Amino acid sequence: MSGAQPEELITIDEFSTVKMKIGRVISAESIPGMSKVFKARVDLGGEERELAVGGAAFYRPEEFVGRLVVVCTNLQPRKLGSVVSSGMLLAADGPDGKPIFLTPSEEVSAGSPVH
Repeated sequence: MSGAQPEELITIDEFSTVKMKIGRVISAESIPGMSKVFKARVDLGGEERELAVGGAAFYRPEEFVGRLVVVCTNLQPRKLGSVVSSGMLLAADGPDGKPIFLTPSEEVSAGSPVH
């Protein structure tokens, strides 16, 4: 760990303000004019949201349909191209910048809270 910067610590109360749920991708498609982002419609258990997904350089949108994902649901909406993204899929940094999207290891219902 030599040379590593210490991480800024937050309290459990601060962490509890981040809301995450399991979502199931019900559709996904390319966004005209956008090469790094595609859009996905995600079922969050009785609520559907449109999200911009950074990963188009590594994944085809149709690979995501049916997939369970972890979604941060209380981010302020952000416009990316023609899409207003109402949440964020969580991902780890993989090799060569490839996002490795977080998914549950077992079947779980869309809308299930993540703690």
